[in-house]
Formats: sequence, C-alpha cells, structure tokens
Amino acid sequence: MEILQVADAVAREKGIEQEVVLAAMEEAIQKAGRSKYGHEFDIRVTINRQSGDIKLFRYQEVIEDDAEMESESAQIFLKDALATHPDIKVGEFIIEPLPPLDFGRVAAQTARQVIMQKVREAERERQFEEYKDRVAEIVNGVVKRVEYGNVTVDLGRAEGYIRRDETLPREHFKNGDRVRAYIYEVRQEQRGPQIFLSRTHPAFMAKLFQQEVPEIYDGVIEIKAVARDPGSRAKIAVLSYDNSIDPVGACVGMRGSRVQAVVNELQGEKIDIIPWTEDVASFVVSALAPAQVAKVVLDEDAHRMDVVVPDEQLSLAIGRRGQNVRLASILSGWDIDIMTEAEESERRNAEFKTRSALFMEALDVDEVIAHLLVIEGFSTIEEIAETEITELARIEGFDEDVAAELQNRAEIYITQKAEEFEKNCKKLKIADDLISAQGLTRDMIITLAENGVKTLEDLADLASDEFIEYIGEEKTDQDHANTVIMDARKAAGWFADEEEEDAAAEEGEDSALLEGAPQEASGAA
Repeated sequence: MEILQVADAVAREKGIEQEVVLAAMEEAIQKAGRSKYGHEFDIRVTINRQSGDIKLFRYQEVIEDDAEMESESAQIFLKDALATHPDIKVGEFIIEPLPPLDFGRVAAQTARQVIMQKVREAERERQFEEYKDRVAEIVNGVVKRVEYGNVTVDLGRAEGYIRRDETLPREHFKNGDRVRAYIYEVRQEQRGPQIFLSRTHPAFMAKLFQQEVPEIYDGVIEIKAVARDPGSRAKIAVLSYDNSIDPVGACVGMRGSRVQAVVNELQGEKIDIIPWTEDVASFVVSALAPAQVAKVVLDEDAHRMDVVVPDEQLSLAIGRRGQNVRLASILSGWDIDIMTEAEESERRNAEFKTRSALFMEALDVDEVIAHLLVIEGFSTIEEIAETEITELARIEGFDEDVAAELQNRAEIYITQKAEEFEKNCKKLKIADDLISAQGLTRDMIITLAENGVKTLEDLADLASDEFIEYIGEEKTDQDHANTVIMDARKAAGWFADEEEEDAAAEEGEDSALLEGAPQEASGAA
C-alpha cells in the first residue's frame, strides 16, 4: 500500500489526480524495465489501484506468417505462436509475466525523473485549465521575485507575471509584498502556462469599482468606458439604469469612501467620474471638465470633433502634456481638436474666403453670390450641381433662372475638370487601378503621378511619410495616409485572406477593452 500512499500524497501536494501520478509511476517503471531487459522489448507495467501491487509483462504481437517482421522481440509469427497458444489469432498479444524489478541506483534515478516530469506536465495542465477561464478577473498574490522591475507573483497554485510596463509608475515591490492585479492573458507555452497580470489595464480600474460599488456589481450601474494615464489620472464613464440612483454619487460614495478605496489601490491616481450619455457632444463636454466648452462642431464622417473653448480655458481643456483631452478622446472614441474662440473664428474666416474664391472662379460669379452660397453651407461645386433647382431658388436673392444658370455653370465646370483629368491621366500614363484606388481625389492622383506613383503597386509600395510629403500636410494626415496605403496593398493582393483576418483581429484587440471618460472625483471628492 505504500506506493498508493506516496501517489496520494504527491497528488494532494500538486493539486492533480492520483490516477495521473500512478500512470506516471507505471511509465517510469516500464522505462526502467526496458533498460534492464532491452529497449526492443514491449514491456508494460500495471499498478493495482487497490493493493498497490506492481506487475510487469512482456507483450508480443501475433502477425501473419508472410508479413514483414519489424521487431523480433515484440512480434511473433502466427505459426510459432500457435505452438504454445492454440487459440491465438493475428493481432492479439502473447502476454508473459516478468519477475519483479529490482531497482538499481541508476534505474531508480531514471524512474524518479520520469515521474517528476509527468507530474510537472500534469500540474501545468491543471494550472492552465484553472486559469484560462479566469481572464478579466482580479487576483491577489504575494510577490515571490522581482527582476529588473518584472514581478513574479505567487497566486497559491500557480505563478503570475507583472511586466515592468504593467506596473504603476513609482511603484516598487519587494519579496513578501501582497499585490492585487488583473489577469489580462493566459497563454500555454512550452515551459508551462504563463499568467500575465496588469495593474495599468483600464479594466483593472473597472473591476476595482465593481468590488467597491454594489450597484455596479448588481448591474444597476454600468461602466461604459474607462481611460487611464496609469498612476496619474483616469476618467470613467458610468450609466445608471435606475432613475433614482445617481451613478456619479454612487461611485464616489459617502464622503468619497468608495472612490478613495480605488484611489489608494492605484497609488493616488486621480479619477474623474462622468455620467455617460448617448449625445456624444454633451458627453465630451462633461469629459473635458473642469474646462468650460463654448461650442462643439461634429464631423461624423471623419469621427472627429472641434471643441471651442474660451482663451483662458485652453490650457485647462488640454491638460498637462495633453492629458485631459487625450483621456476624453479615448473615453468618447472620437478625435478631439481643441481650439480657442479666436482660432476658430480665424479658421472659419479662412474657410469662408477659400470657398468663396472657389465659387467665384469656377462659376464666374461675383463676390456677393459666392458669399451667399457659402453661407447656405455649400462647400463644393458638386454639391451645387446635385442640388435641386427649387432648393437653390429658395436662397435669398435667387430665383429659378439664377439657380438654373448656377447649376449649368457647375455642370460645365465639372465636365471640364473631368476632361482635363482624363487628358492628364493619358499624358502621365496613369494606370486604371490607381485611378480607382480608394481614398484618393483626382488632384491627389495627378500629384502622385507627377512624383512617379502611377500604378496601384507603386502606391502600395509607398511609406506613409512619402505619401504625406507628396500630397502635402494640409491635404492629408498620418491616419489617412496609412488607410490609403493599406487599402492599396490589400487591393494589390499583398495579403492572403487569413493574414487579413489576423491583422483585423489584432487591430480590434489593440483598440480595445474599456475605453472611456469621467468627471473629477479624486480621493478628495
């Protein structure tokens, strides 16, 4: 019974099944048996699960008389087997018991190594199975080792790792410290399961609030988004599904007790708690608090907004090193440009003059008519050509004759531009695939061709910096350049379907888990 007791003790210590340990013992004894009798023999071992008795057997497979024998020690022809076993059939085994194995020092050491290896493999598998479904949980552990800022944490039945960039700034651990962290990835590797922990992940803050605020745990209040500058400042957007409960007040708690508990865990990180609303403009105004916002202009197509603030509020809205506007942008998911009222007025005047000049030149009209078109919201010649004559005639000072003439001139201008573009394409020998490329205007295509980019392959071969240099910073930006070039590479067949899916999946993971925005409720809230 002693071997069963040993197996039971090992199984309890490592947190694995006793059957796994006994199977490892059988394999170890089998390996020792083959070392003694010869590796060419098919030797198998069984350990009785009730008595603990160990039995060794030699197996010989019965094969056809005309078959090719692969191993004389592990196989036997049917005619030879029938001499001692009259009822034997092809494919069956002749099983012969072997005397108990007397372990020598080397055999015992070999058996021990095999057992420990199998136990380690079973332990790693158990750890992976236990923690793979615990991603997005907060765990507590004890610091076991610190190397170059990377922290190894003893979680009890496994080890977790906090990389240096996943710890808070100015946060230092030493052996024996208790630590709380968020599991953001569990990966099975050759050296065993790797449990990666983080204290800077946005979801870590969300989980801390869930632990401190019962309403969040119960689902009455939902955390819609989180944005963090770890160790410095964070914004969190919350929504209440019960009109009688104030989501900001519930998260702050009596005298700030709830938010203070989270602040203490995050080494004094200031937290703005913001009520979430579907009106993105109102939400961004709240997210930029304490700065006062004068006006918000949305560009839904580009997912960008211009936020106008009084001159004296500019530095407050932007924040130290752009922190306030950056967190608000992450929280809302919109690109935010902050400008003063004077800058906004100057830009509007510049746009007004540019559009007026375009209409005066293209439509051959005087300044008054051009100004009226700009005031009515027209920005391109195409918009004028596509608008109903009755709509144009409603503009103050216009009638149907004026509207029809304007539309006629607009169509003539568009036709001339199209003919000029086609002529330039032939002259510059621009390929059809570049003309049909996504994200390029006619002017951009001509400019690229003048710089030697005449095919889709040429465009795909560009770097974003080269694209911006050719087109001009006033007409494009880094995001647009990257999008155009990536679309060109896909259209040119640079990526296989699987690679595209992998790239898209990686982009989705990078862009997200909990991105959001809040109102100031620091530890002193």
